[in-house]
Amino acid sequence: MNNFSMYCLSGNDEDYKKIKSLGYIPVGLGNGIINKKWIKDNTKKNISNKNDYYAEYTFHYWLWKNKLKNFKKNEWIGFCAYRRFWAQKKTTHKFKKSSDILNSLPKEWKNHKIILGQNIYIDDWKLMKLIKHGWRSIILNPKYLLKKYRNIQFHFDSFHGFGNLDLAIEQLGKNDRNDFKKFVLEKNCFNRGNMFLCSSKKIMDEYYGTVFPWLKKCEKIFGFNGNSYGLTRIYGYLIERFQSYWFLKYTKPLIWPIVFHDIRSSKII
Repeated sequence: MNNFSMYCLSGNDEDYKKIKSLGYIPVGLGNGIINKKWIKDNTKKNISNKNDYYAEYTFHYWLWKNKLKNFKKNEWIGFCAYRRFWAQKKTTHKFKKSSDILNSLPKEWKNHKIILGQNIYIDDWKLMKLIKHGWRSIILNPKYLLKKYRNIQFHFDSFHGFGNLDLAIEQLGKNDRNDFKKFVLEKNCFNRGNMFLCSSKKIMDEYYGTVFPWLKKCEKIFGFNGNSYGLTRIYGYLIERFQSYWFLKYTKPLIWPIVFHDIRSSKII
């Protein structure tokens, strides 16, 4: 695609041809990639050893340190995964055919520099799930029994360690500490997929220059010894919330649909 680089991430070597057929750039993560044609996050300056904890953001670090400066002015840079893709049209919310997946720059993007996925809401819990995972927060603040009070803070405390989000927020600089805290207390949603598209090297550099030093500080608190998936991937979950906050605060993003389509379970690419 002209003036557009879309990186599609996968940990399965067999996905290469299907990703390539979309006109996307295949990015291989983890130890299951053998084909040397992939771009991998374990070359040049990298933190690929943290992939189990940072997930796709080990590639974001690689891109920041090794590639970002080489992009052309106003070139769109985007990220997707083997089962989550950007829709071609703003009205498309479910995958039905290959043309539903982004293959050219939509005209609606003309006056924007950031594209974020539609919101995912995290407040609609069944009673048993609410009691099982959120009991500690509910004891301290019974208002969480009511759906309208279930915010990002409550959800994170319930699934990624009670109090961990507060500890992470304390590691942020003064420009973001209070505002991000307000964000997680007031919002019951964040942008889907941990994905974004950007046409500004400056914005991306500023974003990465905030998020990676912050995560480095968080490592001194949480380490790499999580005893559950929710704790092992705590850095990825922190990024997921912070990414939404940061772009909403510092830019004027356009919200765009992300469609689910697993290329591994379908002949339709």
